[in-house]
Amino acid sequence: MNAIEVAAVVHRYGERRALDDVSFDVRSGEIFGLLGPNGGGKTTLFRILTTLMAPTGGAARVLGHDCVQDARAVRAKLGVVFQSPSLDPKLRVRENLWYHGALYGLHGRDVRARTADRLARVGLTERALDKVEDLSGGLRRRVELAKGMLHDPDVMILDEPSTGLDPGARRDLWEYLGSLRERDGVTSLVTTHLMEEAERCDRLAILDEGRLVALGTPDELRARIGGAIVTLGAPDSEALQRALLDRFKIPSTLVDDTLRFEHEDAQALLPKLFAAFGAKITTVSVGRPTLEDVFIQATGHKFWSADA
Repeated sequence: MNAIEVAAVVHRYGERRALDDVSFDVRSGEIFGLLGPNGGGKTTLFRILTTLMAPTGGAARVLGHDCVQDARAVRAKLGVVFQSPSLDPKLRVRENLWYHGALYGLHGRDVRARTADRLARVGLTERALDKVEDLSGGLRRRVELAKGMLHDPDVMILDEPSTGLDPGARRDLWEYLGSLRERDGVTSLVTTHLMEEAERCDRLAILDEGRLVALGTPDELRARIGGAIVTLGAPDSEALQRALLDRFKIPSTLVDDTLRFEHEDAQALLPKLFAAFGAKITTVSVGRPTLEDVFIQATGHKFWSADA
């Protein structure tokens, strides 16, 4: 059974389509990423999968349960970490977990034992009696993870979980997600706009303006590009783009006044370009394909626009 199934999901806010016929599956035991810029549709899909809203069209299922028709069953199997903090800063760490456990019918010795276990897993046993307001951002995120795992969910959904964390805390977060998979077989779906986080995922769905533009492992997505990525700067980039196509039959994408294209033998091509165009080229760079290159190839624009 797939852990999550998204089938032709559409969602509108008035006339605007926040999600446009999005379909993908998340396999059991995967760490799956939803990668996209702000406004790409990640948060809307997060709300649908966590039963906070119903889609305009299509269906979403978690462990076979429909997120609209079987919302109660979905919530019982789902652990959620929101982008915005969901802890009470005036309560102690363990009290936050106790109150969360009460929402799932956990009381007495059971909730105390689970709280002790989850805090031990995230390395917070010695901070159990501290008030949340006295913790750093990274430690608060650990409490959020412990809280989300308190009722033994089979699937974790995390919305931009590393927001506000320093690099060390981010590393700890991803190590914990890996340990959840290895120890408990938990499936994780993570929304992110960070390329380095997306690289850690087993598979990715890349969203842009509500559309699914790419799906696969990071290596598979980069392999679709093929060769190296060449970037050219020029005083008149549009004229250079036309000349590049006429002279060398190379199509390119114009992104922020620079030309980008893929070529299997970029090192051999560069001397020919300089011989042909000379001063028309002011800057040049060659690099291996990245996930941002995948995004640009699929959409024709940069991951982050000036408006964003």
